[in-house]
Amino acid sequence: MAGTPTPGRIEIPRWVQLVGLPLLLLLAWVVAGAVRHAVFLFLVALLIALLLNPLVRGLGRVRIPRGLAVAIVYLGFAAVIALAVVVLATVVVQQTRNASHRVDDYFTVASGHPRETGAAHDLARFQHWLDTHHLKRVRVEKQGNKFLSSIGTNDVTRYTQKALNWAEGAGVAVVALLFSILLVVVVSIYMLLDMHRLAAAVDRRFPPAPGTLPLIERMELALVSYVKGQVALSVIIGASAGIGIWILGALGLMPNGEHYAAAFGAWAGVAELIPYIGPWLGAAPAVVYALVQEPLSALWVALLFLGIQQLEGHVVVPKVMGHSLRLHPLLVIFGLLAGGEIYGFPGILVALPLLAAGRAAWEFFGERIALQRWPQDAEDEPAQPVADVVHL
Repeated sequence: MAGTPTPGRIEIPRWVQLVGLPLLLLLAWVVAGAVRHAVFLFLVALLIALLLNPLVRGLGRVRIPRGLAVAIVYLGFAAVIALAVVVLATVVVQQTRNASHRVDDYFTVASGHPRETGAAHDLARFQHWLDTHHLKRVRVEKQGNKFLSSIGTNDVTRYTQKALNWAEGAGVAVVALLFSILLVVVVSIYMLLDMHRLAAAVDRRFPPAPGTLPLIERMELALVSYVKGQVALSVIIGASAGIGIWILGALGLMPNGEHYAAAFGAWAGVAELIPYIGPWLGAAPAVVYALVQEPLSALWVALLFLGIQQLEGHVVVPKVMGHSLRLHPLLVIFGLLAGGEIYGFPGILVALPLLAAGRAAWEFFGERIALQRWPQDAEDEPAQPVADVVHL
């Protein structure tokens, strides 16, 4: 019969468009801001549940009960995450403690003949280099020794103690992070146990068009595609950095570069998981190490990472992430900025997966939701599709 709405399609009346939707969006924004920590944890739990649901569904195909399948998947997932966090926290605290002791010894412990600290010895070597290169007027040794004598053991110890306090504070933060991770795991387990019921309810209310995927599977596919692209990007960048540093070390352009190539490459790959600032964080340790060893080698390392970043921006990211994310760069930048404003650094990490899942939901409901025409739309001319307006 004419005028009968299409099954599974929602038509929003004009009065709802004018009053209801703005009020609903305002209410949702106020509530989300008041309980943003809980909202953030639930969003992360939902992303994890959507990401792991294909694994649980796959185990179900081999006649493993869903509860047991969820337990198998989550035991492995939680063990990997907890182990990674604990190892990272241990390494950070231990390396900070070792570095603070080395700095303390460098400025305060005298050795050799004549007995002098490492800082005074290096300062004398630098002054000798200046003297032998016709730069005798530059007297850095005198001023340097004056500065070194002005900072005593107590001063250095105070600074190193601050570093140790920071490391201990980082350990406490890691404990809080583990507690939040535990909450996310518990919430996502409940979500995953009922995910098949949720998917069935959504399919009954919004049946997919023939030959298309249901809403939940579309969101799962978008997240899996994003994770695959991000992992591939990290592997490519990490391998490129490691191989490049190994070559610089083999050619003598970076002292001992071949011995630390794997570590610097692994760090560059992990830092690549952080949007936008990841490439700079990945390059920093290698550049600082080269600068300490030999200033000229820092230039070669900086040029290496600059080349890798150019390769990443013009070749790797468009080829790898362009197919997995399918989002306009301006929307990606806005999502990252919004995530940082709303929830800081964790919000930045979650922004892109949320955008990927949101895009899948937008495409699904975009085929089913229509705004009721206003009188002038019906009298003057047909309403132009939203997609056409966007491309103008």
